[in-house]
Amino acid sequence: MSERHQFTDLHKLSDGRWSPYEILFWLLPIAAYFLFPGYLVLITQIMIVGLFALSLDLILGYAGIVSLGHAAFFGLGAYTAGLLAAHGWGEPLSGLLAAAVVAGAFGYVCSFLIVRGTDLTRLMVTLGIGLMLFEAANKAAFITGGVDGLSGMALSNLLGAFEFDLFGKTAYVYALTVLFILFVILRRLLQSPFGLSLTGIREGGRRMPAIGVNVNRRLAAIFTISAAVAGIAGALLAQTTQFVGLESLSFSRSADLLIILVLGGTGRLYGALIGAAVFMLAQDYIAGLNPAYWQFWMGLLLVVIVLFARGGILGGIDKLRQAMVRRNDARRRPS
Repeated sequence: MSERHQFTDLHKLSDGRWSPYEILFWLLPIAAYFLFPGYLVLITQIMIVGLFALSLDLILGYAGIVSLGHAAFFGLGAYTAGLLAAHGWGEPLSGLLAAAVVAGAFGYVCSFLIVRGTDLTRLMVTLGIGLMLFEAANKAAFITGGVDGLSGMALSNLLGAFEFDLFGKTAYVYALTVLFILFVILRRLLQSPFGLSLTGIREGGRRMPAIGVNVNRRLAAIFTISAAVAGIAGALLAQTTQFVGLESLSFSRSADLLIILVLGGTGRLYGALIGAAVFMLAQDYIAGLNPAYWQFWMGLLLVVIVLFARGGILGGIDKLRQAMVRRNDARRRPS
């Protein structure tokens, strides 16, 4: 059997069906809308951060591209949507589209500097890009608001009918809908031959040209898509909070993103969403208990996850499931 046919057969292993656990996962935020009306703003933030983490997982978990400056695309999308709303264009969906285009175009330009390098080169280049964009936004205070942030945004009603209320109900549904639509698209993309080729590049990039894969072109494509998704996440944050601060471009936001993926598990899609939920809920709870030392306990949680659940939370669940299967198989074997 040829390598090309083997690659096609691997693609057939995934039929795209949704498991009961996946369906249950997406029913949880719908239930939370009715069960926890006082926490809609927090859960909305979790969904936005989850989408942002999902964008990094595309390049880190699937293509193996490490990045320390992914907040550059998040902040670029946030400022794009924020500036449009602050200057009279408050239609939310077109703001999302504009943020995706601007962040994706910037990501495409940056991809030529990133995909050809080694891991250390990529770390330094992405870090440098993030720092330069942060300082540019800080200096251009007459446009971005500088350290005071960008405010004064006036959003139109969503679809012309739904107003962004103080209780966060419209923002919640808006963020959940955008997250789910993008998740479905990315899930299908990663289950396609294109997605499988990214895994092949991550595992053995030098062998992929043998089956006709242009490695640099594939990496540039997924980096551009990742930047566009990060821009949409930034635009969602700007639109739902009606404020954009410099921290949206900061290094700490990129670092938090890596922590989220380590917690949830890379290369799994759901790991980004679960990691975002665990990180933000733990941060909110621990900061409430001990505002001065919450970072210590977050660090301890991260160390425990890395030591005892390699592959993140989802990796630990998989190991437990495999251990239970082996135990059940051992019991069924005749003595």
